[in-house]
Parts: sequence; C-alpha cells; structure tokens
Amino acid sequence: MNEPDVLVYLMTGFLDSGKTQFLKFTLEQDYFQIPGTTLLILCEEGEEEYGSQGLEKYNIALERVKKQEELTEAWLKSLDEKYHPQRVVVEYNGMWKVSDFENLPLPEGWGIEQKLTTVDASTFQMYLTNLKPLFVEMVRGSELVLFNRCNDIKPLAGYRRSVKVVSPQAEVIFEDENGEVENIFENDVPYDMNAPVIEIRPEDYGIWYVDVMEHPERYKGKTVEYTAKVLKPRTFTAKMFLPGRMAMTCCADDMSFLGYVCKSPYASKLKAGQWVKVRAKIGYSKLALYRGTGPVLEAENVELADPIEELVYFN
Repeated sequence: MNEPDVLVYLMTGFLDSGKTQFLKFTLEQDYFQIPGTTLLILCEEGEEEYGSQGLEKYNIALERVKKQEELTEAWLKSLDEKYHPQRVVVEYNGMWKVSDFENLPLPEGWGIEQKLTTVDASTFQMYLTNLKPLFVEMVRGSELVLFNRCNDIKPLAGYRRSVKVVSPQAEVIFEDENGEVENIFENDVPYDMNAPVIEIRPEDYGIWYVDVMEHPERYKGKTVEYTAKVLKPRTFTAKMFLPGRMAMTCCADDMSFLGYVCKSPYASKLKAGQWVKVRAKIGYSKLALYRGTGPVLEAENVELADPIEELVYFN
C-alpha cells in the first residue's frame, strides 16, 4: 500500500474534553509546521475557539460541519479541490461514531496518519458508564490518549487499563493543572510481586494482563500462576497454546479473548476450550501476534481446572 500524499490527523474526544486546546497548542509548534495548507475540519462547537489571526499565520483553512450527514465523500472531495491541502486535521464530534469516519471513503491521496483522543478525567467515569461504546471506538487504534484535569489520582490506574485493553499500543498520558502526572502506578497491583509464585486471582486477571505488557522490567523472570481457557491458533506449533480469558471491552457484542503465548511440551495434549491452571515463568520475545515484543510464558506446570464463568472487566 502506498503512503498517502495527504496525511489526515483524527482528533477524537467528548465535548469539552480539551480537543481544541490540544490542537491549538500542536498547530503552533515548530515541529508541526509545513509549507502547504493545513485543512482543519471542525465537527462540533466547543468552549475554545480558533482565532482567525492564528489560522492565517500558520496557513490553516477552516471548514465546519454542523450535521454528520454533511460529512460525505463528495464534500471532502470538494474541499480537496478547493484547498489542495498538504495535511488535514479533523476535530471530530464526540457523539458521532468514529467508525463512520474511519469507514468513509476519503479523496484520492488522503489517508489517516494518526488518531488522537482527549479525555476529561473529571467526567470520564460518567461517560464510560453511559456512552462506553462511543469511547471504545474513540480509543481503538489511537496512538495517544490524553487525560486532562486529573485532580484525583486514585482512579487513574483503572482508567489506564480501560484504554490499554482496547488499544494496547496507545500512549496514555495524565495531566493536571501543573502538567503531566507521573509515578502514580507504582505497586498498583493487588498481588504479591515478591512471592516465589505470583498467584493471579480470577478477579485480578485484567489488571495482570495489562500490567505484564506495560512493565516488562517488573515481570521478566517472574513465575505466575493463574486459571485460563485454552485457545490453539492454527499458526501455533505443537508446543504452544494461548491461555486466556474472555473480556467485555465495550458491550455484550464486543468481546475479546485476552491471553499471552505459552510454551509447554504438554500443549499438544490440550484441547481448545479446556480450562487449565498454568504456572509459568515470564519472558519476552518479538512475535507477529503482538506486532512487536510481548510476554512469552514458559510453562512449568499445566493441569486441568474448573471453568471461570465470569468475564474479565476493566472498570
């Protein structure tokens, strides 16, 4: 697939989550300047506004969309012919399904380069409770998820996990009025990291699943034990299987199997769908399954176990 000539940056987030403030700051940075025209498409009215003087200074053309029905392939093509932009930035409406834009045919030469999401931490739980499917679409595939207004740090670890299970590759940043919030996740796990065998209870599987990918320095060489369901992808060798659990990332219709590669001489005797208790040492390797480096478990013991009926939840 050829690289697009016109890079499209998709900015998502609910109303008043800080999209405009973030974009205004980014558009003014030296590293974001280009010789040609930047087309800025606004899909909702927020509290922040773009000043016309700033738009002219940075060679930014602004177009507004009041109704989602206006955001069509034909309209985008007319903008391409009108401005011949070198770059397109879309500040998307938080109440519209992001997949509608991602599935929209773009003008020839356009391609989504980056997806970014802003979140108001002070209202996040309310939105997550009432509009979770919309939020999941926002963060799925995002490269950066920025939580601002983080006045209470206690729930932030859970917020991070809510993002990571949907979009493992996303960089998640938390900011308060003084800037970035750091060092808030130390020792934020409900199991004993210093135990000879770290026992992962069923209710803590989601926490472990995210943390073991995020912090290889904590887990490399550690031994864990947990109960999981067997999955045997066709691409796996006879000595490999995938122990994991089903998780509800959005709603009953949006579920994912979450597990990491496990190597065991006993793997060929296992059947897909069986439940097992696995005790294994954690290592890390680069695998196509992870699209990079991820945990690879070396099993010390695998035995049949009773099923766990409950789904994995993250918030």
